[in-house]
Amino acid sequence: MKRVVTSVLFFAGLVAVWQALAAAGLWSPVLLPPPGDVAHYLLKAVKDGSLLEASLVTLGRLLVGYLLGCLLGLPLGLACSRVQALSDTIGVLALGLQTLPSVCWVPLALLWYGQSETAMLFVVVMGTLWSVLIAVDNGAQSLPPIYVRAARTMGSHGLHTLIHVVLPASLPFIVSGMKQGWAFAWRSLMAAEIYVTILTGYGLGHLLHFGRELNDMTQVIGVMLIIVVIGLLADKLLFAPWERFLHRRWGTGR
Repeated sequence: MKRVVTSVLFFAGLVAVWQALAAAGLWSPVLLPPPGDVAHYLLKAVKDGSLLEASLVTLGRLLVGYLLGCLLGLPLGLACSRVQALSDTIGVLALGLQTLPSVCWVPLALLWYGQSETAMLFVVVMGTLWSVLIAVDNGAQSLPPIYVRAARTMGSHGLHTLIHVVLPASLPFIVSGMKQGWAFAWRSLMAAEIYVTILTGYGLGHLLHFGRELNDMTQVIGVMLIIVVIGLLADKLLFAPWERFLHRRWGTGR
């Protein structure tokens, strides 16, 4: 409860500072609208359904691309951790591609797939895959060798060792990689939606882009706030419970 109160007070203070800066007239209201104007836009967008529709479209794309990236990254990371040749090839490639900014995949996706959902899906998968692969690879390679030797002594070999020994022991690294992959996927999708305009559904990135085109700063800031809130909720609802469980399970909790 104390942490909740601290967070609420902190954000209330930020809003108060924002209101004071807007009231002081240091910037034009076009560039820095007061919080009330942004709240009015959000209420209007909620009432007409555009905000909910855009959020659902964006989350649908994000979940599909993120799950595909994880499904590809998990087995590839385990394979790289066990086969040196894969670590020296795919592992090195993953390290290089992870440093590539997400927006760099957008021109390639447009050239390959055009203005389509496939282009957005490709960008999200590329934003997720390499982070998950590297995290799983590092986690599996960081295991104490005694774990695998003990498992082999008790008759475990091959795939059984990977699934029942290496994978569970690597869970802290895997969850951390999946959390990082979610962040990269989120950023990748926003870049894709800003640059890829399609008629199959307008997401939050499209609303952000339309706000820029219309010079509507209330829409730009309002959508940015929604993106931040969704990111915080994803962390608290999806990853924080797993992290708490793993800390308790491995005895590293405070």
